[in-house]
Amino acid sequence: MQLLQHERRGLHGGAGGRVAAGGSHPASIFQARNPSIAHLLLVHVHHRRNVVSMYFRQLLNEQTACASYLLGCKSRQRFAVVDPHIDLVDDYIALADDQGIPIVAVLETHLQADHLSGQSELVERTGATAYLPAGADVGFDHVALADGERVALGNTELCAIATPGHAPAHHAYLVTDLTRGAEPWMVLTGDALLVGDAGRPDLHAGADGSVEEMAQTLYRSLTERLLSLPDDLLLYPAHYSGSVCGHALSSNPASSVGFERRHNRALQFDSEDAFVEALVRDIPPEPEGHTEIVAANRRGRSPVESG
Repeated sequence: MQLLQHERRGLHGGAGGRVAAGGSHPASIFQARNPSIAHLLLVHVHHRRNVVSMYFRQLLNEQTACASYLLGCKSRQRFAVVDPHIDLVDDYIALADDQGIPIVAVLETHLQADHLSGQSELVERTGATAYLPAGADVGFDHVALADGERVALGNTELCAIATPGHAPAHHAYLVTDLTRGAEPWMVLTGDALLVGDAGRPDLHAGADGSVEEMAQTLYRSLTERLLSLPDDLLLYPAHYSGSVCGHALSSNPASSVGFERRHNRALQFDSEDAFVEALVRDIPPEPEGHTEIVAANRRGRSPVESG
C-alpha cells in the first residue's frame, strides 16, 4: 500500500523505519493523510481475511511504578518497545519470542531519571534501533527523532510529538493501527501528562532552564500539544501511583485525553501562572540515586559500568 512505501530500514539494521516529519501541530495528523489513500487502505484491509491488528502490551514495574510498552505489527512482524525498564528486558524479549516477532525499535520518551533504562541492553540483545527525542544528549548510537517524525512498524506507526517540560527533550508518541483506521488510536505520554497529574519539572532543570521555566514549558506542551488531541484517544503514561514523578497519581495506568482534560487536577488551572505555582509547590524529594541514574542512562551503561 502507498502509505507504507515511505518506510526505510533503521540505521543499525533493524526493520523499524523513520518517516519524514509531517505537520508541526499534532492535530494535523488527523487531516494530513490523503483521504483516497486512507480509503484504499481500509478497503484493502476489509478484503484481507488474514490481516492481524496491532499487538499491544503494557508492562509494569511495581518497585518503581514504571509503565512500558511492547507493541507493533504482527502481520509484517515488527515490534517496538517504548520506555523499557532494565528489570523487564527479559520479559520484552520473551513476549516477542512467544509471538515469533523481532523487536526492531526501542524508543524512549525522554532520558529517564528515576530508573535504569533497558534501551541499550535491548538494542545489544536484539539488534534493534534506538530512538530518542532530538536533543536528548546521550553518548551512544541512536536515531534522534524530531517533532512530527514517524517510526513505521508495518501497519503500526508511531509519530513523535515534542512535549518538553518534564525534560528538555521529551516526546509523546501517537500510535496508529492502520489495519483499524488512518487516525491515531492512542498516545504514549511519557512523563509529560500522567493519569491524575503532570510530570514534575525539576529533575532535568539546570542549564536548560530553571524549575519554574521548565514548568512553563510543560504548561505549553500540555495545553498546545496534548490537549489539542481528540478526547477519545487512549492515554498511556510512563509512571503511575507509587512513582515520585508526580503528585497523587492514579493507580490505574491508563486513561483517555478527554477524561484527563475533565478530571486531571493539573489541567484545571485557568492560567499558566497558576499551573506553575501549583506544580512547583511541595515537589517530592529526588529519586534515590538520581544523579547516577541520569549519568548511566546518558551513557547507555549501568552505574557500575559507568564508573
